[in-house]
Amino acid sequence: MKAILTYIFIIFIATGAMAQEETKVDTTTKQVVLNIKIEKTEVQEQQVARLYLFKNSRVKKALAFKTKRNRAKMA
Repeated sequence: MKAILTYIFIIFIATGAMAQEETKVDTTTKQVVLNIKIEKTEVQEQQVARLYLFKNSRVKKALAFKTKRNRAKMA
């Protein structure tokens, strides 16, 4: 109980000491000038990748790869 009262007493004294200090801060104002140039660029056409219609094409094989973790495990 004595320790708790001692901590509370120290906290009150510390907050009182901090409240006694007065520090004045000088503030200054400065103007900010924004120099922003917005350039308009023309939209370029989007290129589309071609997918082959053949079942055995290299592109479809590369896109449909399977890893070892995709396989089902038997319990």
